Amino acid sequence: MPITDVELSCTAAQAGAAVVRAMFGAPLTRLEKSGGDFATTADVAAEQAVLDVIRAARPGDAVTGEESGSTGPAGAERMWLVDPLCGTLNYAARTMLVAVNVALRLGSDITVAASADPFTDEVFWTDGVRAHIRRGGVDEPLKPSPDSRLVDVNLDPPFPNSPAFRAAALLADPGFAERFRPRVVSTTLAVAWVAAGRRAAYVTDGRLHDSVHFAAGIALCRAAGCVLTGLDGRPPHTGTGGLIVAADQETHTALLDLIRNQ
Repeated sequence: MPITDVELSCTAAQAGAAVVRAMFGAPLTRLEKSGGDFATTADVAAEQAVLDVIRAARPGDAVTGEESGSTGPAGAERMWLVDPLCGTLNYAARTMLVAVNVALRLGSDITVAASADPFTDEVFWTDGVRAHIRRGGVDEPLKPSPDSRLVDVNLDPPFPNSPAFRAAALLADPGFAERFRPRVVSTTLAVAWVAAGRRAAYVTDGRLHDSVHFAAGIALCRAAGCVLTGLDGRPPHTGTGGLIVAADQETHTALLDLIRNQ
């Protein structure tokens, strides 16, 4: 029986995660990018593993990979978005906080997505309707919760909405400290954690449309029932951009008010 898109996303993410896990701690060559960003040989090898899985099952689909760029038919209705190692700086510093993200855009919608944690062997996945976590081959529904009060804030540039919004200023706001506890893990694995109830919310600046970093996490949170908007409270990918993803409406409203106060 042909593999479904959602199973393909999980299989591809797990293939990338296996490479990331196997290369952890080994000497890595840095591949410099613009703006001080960089990839490593682990990023490239993990992306190749993901692409091999997708191309074997869906040779007619287009793919956008963080390291290899866009390949496949121009203007294809089906486009896979691949981030083979989200948290490269963490990984290069031998910190086990990374994710392998795979998402399928069909037309204008992300229809399936998977985000794999190479070091816990967990895969967060969605078929566009349901959101689950897979451990040891067993799937359990993702259940957002604000109870931890932990909010991850992305402090990595770019900051297109500065000075109107500064992530560092949000953390320094006394109102933030009264209600939430800040976390900065510098990987979009934290977005999946909101869907899983391990974080109350996640906040980032940036233009995130068709982002290989964020597409999977946004799809997971939407299917899990989280509250998602841009920094201005409008639907994601509209208005000023950025992202607030919260476990519930109360948490979202509190963060939106703090951001507007800037």
